[in-house]
Amino acid sequence: MAQSQHSTSLLDTKHLTSLTLPRLAIVYTEWNDRIVRELVNGCESVVHGFNGRFVDKVAVPGCFELPFGCKQLWDHYQKTEEYPEAIIAFGAVIKGGTPHFDYVCKAVTEGIVQLNLMLPVPVIFGVLTLDNEEQAWERLGGAHGHKGEEAAISALKMIFNSRKLKDGS
Repeated sequence: MAQSQHSTSLLDTKHLTSLTLPRLAIVYTEWNDRIVRELVNGCESVVHGFNGRFVDKVAVPGCFELPFGCKQLWDHYQKTEEYPEAIIAFGAVIKGGTPHFDYVCKAVTEGIVQLNLMLPVPVIFGVLTLDNEEQAWERLGGAHGHKGEEAAISALKMIFNSRKLKDGS
């Protein structure tokens, strides 16, 4: 979610005050670990502010492995009472001098889209696609907000919507 003067409602959480004990999971990459750790930290602070909890946090090597990691996590928890109501995928891809960046970004994006169409819970896209490391810090509390916090808000809103639809209210 990019912040802009036209999308301030994306960060509005007033209607989430009635959300009780949301369960989430995080799948995150080991690659670009300083950036990813900050994404996770921002996410955790928001989720804990809503008395949410993480049923699991799973590390995968890189962004290409995120969709498989999310699917594997879901398969492990789906028939338990502790299943996550949303999964957040965190990673960072920094453009280099080869087309590798394009292939990884396309693969992880398409993989997460497929999961959103296949799984009964949302998978939130928390992957930063960057030209350089400086852009990451602009998106981790700088001029472009904090993308870890925004991913958490997205997950909580999707949990809220899913519960509302399930309950018919």
